[in-house]
Amino acid sequence: MRIAVLIPCHNEAPTVQKVVADFRHALPEAEVWVFDNASVDDTADLAAQAGARVRRVSAKGKGNVVRAMFRDVDADIYVMADGDDTYPAASARVLIQDVADGRADMVVGTRLESHDHASFRRFHGFGNRLVRGCIGALFGHPVRDVLSGYRVFSRRFVKSMPVLSRGFEIETEMTVFALSNGFVLSERTIEYGTRPDGSESKLNTYRDGMRVLKTILFLFKDMRPLLFFGVLSLLCVLAGLGFGAFVIHEFTQTGLVTHPSTAVLAVAFTLVGVVALATGLILDTVNRRSNEILRLITDQVLARDRSSE
Repeated sequence: MRIAVLIPCHNEAPTVQKVVADFRHALPEAEVWVFDNASVDDTADLAAQAGARVRRVSAKGKGNVVRAMFRDVDADIYVMADGDDTYPAASARVLIQDVADGRADMVVGTRLESHDHASFRRFHGFGNRLVRGCIGALFGHPVRDVLSGYRVFSRRFVKSMPVLSRGFEIETEMTVFALSNGFVLSERTIEYGTRPDGSESKLNTYRDGMRVLKTILFLFKDMRPLLFFGVLSLLCVLAGLGFGAFVIHEFTQTGLVTHPSTAVLAVAFTLVGVVALATGLILDTVNRRSNEILRLITDQVLARDRSSE
């Protein structure tokens, strides 16, 4: 099987050579790629010197880099790890096994069970647990580490996924895409390290955290439209019935409607609820047909690739 190691980097000159060397040692049969995301240091040159194939991505943001990696690299198994030397290359062989054996389409290296005290900045652990809880509640599948950047993918997953995110919310998008489209996701515990001196995290706790939560909400709307709009419809109808009950009670007691604005509000809430339900039904049908077409196209592309080999 062709294995590609994909390393997204932005200003990782202090660590990129070691990361490339570690993966070349752990997976000597693999081709190591470094995707340099508009670095202003010597990241690209140092990666090339270490033996990696280097591609430059001018559009800033990890999501843009992942889009380029999935588009430009051809392999059967894809290993993705950050270039900050916090993910152990020695664990790559274990992560690959589930995909190689056909037991999973995406394997996530989970960090939360085994890491140094200084591995996470303040609130990062809480943020990860919050995101994990949201995804578990909305998509019905518990995931131990949603935001891990150490992952292994099958070719089918990589060539099926339309990457929409631009920044660090890409890990959330990949997790949700797998859960929503019938891909098998598994997790393996890894030893998560700390950044060495001179290496700085590009993640902004609050800004990128809000982006991740917004991404979860929009992906839930896009991938579970019937449930999303169904809940909205139920809330609107209940509100309409609540206001309407007050108006009806008043009318039965006095024969008058002294609060016409309440009656209008009740009708408005009820109509919005009906429209929301209809919207959810239509979008759910469209979503199902789109997923069927996407899977058919992907299957045809992969079958053509296998026949050409």
